[in-house]
Amino acid sequence: MLNFERQGNGKEALVLLHGFMENLSIWSDMEPHLSKDFSLLKIDLPGHGQSDILAEVHTMELMADEVKKVLDHQKLDKVHLLGHSMGGYTSLAFAEKYPETLMSLTLFFSTYFADDEEKKQQRIKSYRIIKDAFAHYARAGIPNLFNPNERDILEGKIEMALETALSTNHLGALASVKGMVERTDKKHIMENLEAKILVLAGKHDNAVKTDMMIKHLPDRTNIKSYILDCGHNGHWEKPGICAEIINTELLHNLPKKLVM
Repeated sequence: MLNFERQGNGKEALVLLHGFMENLSIWSDMEPHLSKDFSLLKIDLPGHGQSDILAEVHTMELMADEVKKVLDHQKLDKVHLLGHSMGGYTSLAFAEKYPETLMSLTLFFSTYFADDEEKKQQRIKSYRIIKDAFAHYARAGIPNLFNPNERDILEGKIEMALETALSTNHLGALASVKGMVERTDKKHIMENLEAKILVLAGKHDNAVKTDMMIKHLPDRTNIKSYILDCGHNGHWEKPGICAEIINTELLHNLPKKLVM
């Protein structure tokens, strides 16, 4: 079973899925700001943190099935599911397979679009670098995921993100990249899921085409979206604001598409 940590006695379970080259420790800055009405379940996805590598290719569906095993083990039949980046892709796959389990789905600096051909080729080209020069791969990529206008004040957070990335098993990272290349478009989930959908996006996110994603969000009353003045890592760049939006939207209601 995947490695996980559970804390709090809130009446509603909030499941947190990290992104690529991350682990369950990334939520530490947000946790103090999250409502005590949540019980938190943080999970290490396959090949990340303390979770084992399960296959040569970690598809989003494989990871979703493993997350479901943790929920079953914890006897959780209704949850709020939040995924950052790759965790968001996993959450969409989970929503496709187990929609009845979800009270809400939060795409946290992630997207429902599949990779376009250019992005796929970038990932495929990275296979050899990840295998042969993983540290270089991480050091070259991590700083670009943060708001370039705040690099100076985010220096400590960038270093924390890099340390987290370097602690990842490079073969686990490779299996995940191969899985991300294979993932399919999930706009139909956004169009049909009955649970509440929350989208948090970054104005300066180099990993997600924020403008296009927000523009093509279905016009449904159960979808709310926020654009923050940050990069790809809201949990490190704007933890308090992100947590407050999550508290407000998942436990209450606000007008649609409030842009900050």
